[in-house]
Amino acid sequence: MTVEASKENKITHVPTHVGIILDGNGRWAQRRGLPRLKGHEAGAKNIGPVVEYLEQCQVKYVTLYAFSTENWKRPEDEVKGIFRILQEVIDSRLDEIHKRGFRLRHLGRLQDLPEKMQASITRAVALTADNTGLTFSLAFNYGGRTEILDAVRRILAADINPQDINEDLFHKYLYTSGMPDVDLIIRTGAELRISNFLTWQSVYSEFYFTEVLWPDFSREDVDKALMSYSKRQRRFGGL
Repeated sequence: MTVEASKENKITHVPTHVGIILDGNGRWAQRRGLPRLKGHEAGAKNIGPVVEYLEQCQVKYVTLYAFSTENWKRPEDEVKGIFRILQEVIDSRLDEIHKRGFRLRHLGRLQDLPEKMQASITRAVALTADNTGLTFSLAFNYGGRTEILDAVRRILAADINPQDINEDLFHKYLYTSGMPDVDLIIRTGAELRISNFLTWQSVYSEFYFTEVLWPDFSREDVDKALMSYSKRQRRFGGL
């Protein structure tokens, strides 16, 4: 490789906040003749390695889109299986997450989830609340439009003067309050849409779509996404 080529392939800057739409678990399993839940199990096992590698790359915020408000339409057995798998991941990895200094946040409607899952998420969020390392947000039972509507409801309930409402105030009522907008959104699994993910926070995001299915998404794939981001110029409406 020439010196010029090496410079071209160097990641010069990384995003502060990366969001990932975890897509392709079911297809990963089907291609191997396995039940769909085996794909979700494989996808869950891949969360830790990818998030830890993003931390090594100096990313400060990682948000994973794991279950949308629309995913309730899936077969009941699959939904229950996804809940079980995620709860097992949280319970089994919580001590490790805490020791690494990660701060865990939940984005979405917690109250609609099974009570045991609510308890696991609440315990994890409380335990890691004061950690100062990477902020790891799990968008679970999340929808971008629902988030905006919930923010509007909270603002109305707070009886705020309409003249006082601006973007900064509105952001404080979103699930992501206190977090920067997402810089880079990665979607695995070949689909070319964002599917109601971080609707408010993604207005100036960069997007990276890949055919790689989530359980197969590796460090090398992370590097490709970060390289693509590094080569882009973000003007935010300016010159």
